[in-house]
Amino acid sequence: MKAFGFLSFGHYGRVPGSQTQDAASALKQSAEIGVGADEIGVNGAYFRVHHFERQLSSPIPLLSTIAARTKHIEVGTGVIDMRYENPLQLAEELGALDLLSDQRLAIGISRGSPETAVRGYEAFGYTGAQDPRGADVARDKFATFLAAIDGAGLVDADPQRTMPGIRLRIEPRSAGLRDRIWWGSSTRETAEWVGNLGLNLMSSTLLTEANGASFADLQREQIDRFRAAYVAAGHTGRPRVSVSRSIFPIVDERDAAYFGGARDSDQVGIIDGYRSTFGKTYADAPDKLIEQLRGDAAVMAADTVMLTIPNQLGVDYNLHVLQAFAEHVAPALGWRPNTTGPVEGDDPALAATPAPAQ
Repeated sequence: MKAFGFLSFGHYGRVPGSQTQDAASALKQSAEIGVGADEIGVNGAYFRVHHFERQLSSPIPLLSTIAARTKHIEVGTGVIDMRYENPLQLAEELGALDLLSDQRLAIGISRGSPETAVRGYEAFGYTGAQDPRGADVARDKFATFLAAIDGAGLVDADPQRTMPGIRLRIEPRSAGLRDRIWWGSSTRETAEWVGNLGLNLMSSTLLTEANGASFADLQREQIDRFRAAYVAAGHTGRPRVSVSRSIFPIVDERDAAYFGGARDSDQVGIIDGYRSTFGKTYADAPDKLIEQLRGDAAVMAADTVMLTIPNQLGVDYNLHVLQAFAEHVAPALGWRPNTTGPVEGDDPALAATPAPAQ
């Protein structure tokens, strides 16, 4: 682990005790957490995207706000649901934001999370999916998006205005944006697909697999397969890998009250029709957390850990959690503050060695 950020699901609603009673408070507090996290040295501010729910949806305005008010922290998503996106408009918006933020994007994209709406993307005008979950639509549009950010000519130019035979590309274009695109993977097979494409891997907050292995070990196998596929496909970069965890250092009475009795084992259940594995919550004294996280094969294999934060508990408490992790836990795991520069992935040819059997 070289870096850590926070991952917010952006919940809001009139729930007793919540400090995000409406969308305005959730958005404004999210921006304040991002600004405060930058000052702490946190490496990334990432936001989950959900539609038709009381959670954050269109992320570009929020990411732009945080980027404009910060200097070092990368801003991103975990993840944008590609089923709902116009791939060319997304390419334009991210190209502009990448330039405005001095290349501080870390944009996670995928088919999207299990959702409340039934085929909600069709209400946005994206029909024709053969897969009931819309995975085919997501991947087709993602291919168009990648072509756009790579600078491919996508439409014929008007010969009355330019030389004949010219194909026009999306503008503005930010060179190297592809290096800052991640795909959210919930299976080992998808992780290999991401490696073949030469992208970064964002391992999901849940895995749509359950074979008796722990959540961490399933994720570690994902990471190993991703890196092996990346190398086998002939890519020569240093791709990033992230995992997300619920981690709460207990350093005062508030922490103990909120998380002292948190679930400390993996869970298996059915979600979106798949038997799935959910990771446990880490909540303990800092020295014990360090020991536990060093034993988490996926955390130690990834370059970036995303801490899922309880955004409804407000700005001050969430910054307290991030400060406690930065001060008491992260340095022992290899953390480098955001002032040391952009995070770099590991050499996949060296890092793809599978974890030893336990």
